Amino acid sequence: MAGVSGAPGFIPSPSSNGISLGPLFLHAYGIAYVFAVLGAVLVARRRWERLGGSRELVYEVAMWGFPAGLIGGRIYFLITTPSQIPPHWWGPFAIWKGGLGIWGGIAGGTLAGLWVLRRRGIEIPTFMDVGAPGLLVAQAIGRIGNYFNQELYGAPSRLPWALKIDPAHRYPGYAQYSTFEPTFLYELIWDLGLAAFLVWLGHHRKIRPPGLFALYVAGYSAFRIFEETQRIDYSNHFLGMRVNFWLASVLCVIGLTWFVAIQRGWRWSGARGEGRTSVAAAGGRGPRGR
Repeated sequence: MAGVSGAPGFIPSPSSNGISLGPLFLHAYGIAYVFAVLGAVLVARRRWERLGGSRELVYEVAMWGFPAGLIGGRIYFLITTPSQIPPHWWGPFAIWKGGLGIWGGIAGGTLAGLWVLRRRGIEIPTFMDVGAPGLLVAQAIGRIGNYFNQELYGAPSRLPWALKIDPAHRYPGYAQYSTFEPTFLYELIWDLGLAAFLVWLGHHRKIRPPGLFALYVAGYSAFRIFEETQRIDYSNHFLGMRVNFWLASVLCVIGLTWFVAIQRGWRWSGARGEGRTSVAAAGGRGPRGR
């Protein structure tokens, strides 16, 4: 492990977690989430329009999914880590301090999106496959906010790409170390790679919908199993492991089982409508107009 001197080469941390515009201070964490939503919308819009769908539907799903994701992410954080809530009356609402659980965010945003799709009579499985890579892009961009907040890093490290953490942001028990594993950076790279793989798979293989979404669940969760063994930030534990380790393990198994079941003929009983096209078309070989 690294001593006070840290790694001989390292990634520096930002000197500030936001920018000042006159009397306003814009937190990088919030800015990252805005760009995350824009990234998801752009990816999903392009993929949906290639099927002949309307971009207005993508915008509507995002309009409901984004706030629902924020609410779900914050609720998950409050339930699983209540000791980390700032000790003020506004503490439960202080999302600019971090504290958005990705699992709750995904669940809240997905449920809101499904509600919109059912109301509009859209073929839900196809839209889920269209949106899966966009969700990964959003999650990757969101991790940039963790970089500016100097949070969610791993154990002390002397690797050339270790991240230097300012003393004020070092976790209890690690004050004597200066450079740490940038686990959020690993996740960012994984998310983008998995998104590219899902797009490629939709192009080159016939995947029954929502098979790509099932692989998104399994693939992201698989990485989190690894990541949860590396992170040193506060977490509740169960049977000696972080709670999110167990949740990721369960979701990985569910995602893989779901994918196999779909490919073997299990069918979604959701609504059908505007999106009645194949996943192969979602990969870019289908109709470009309606």
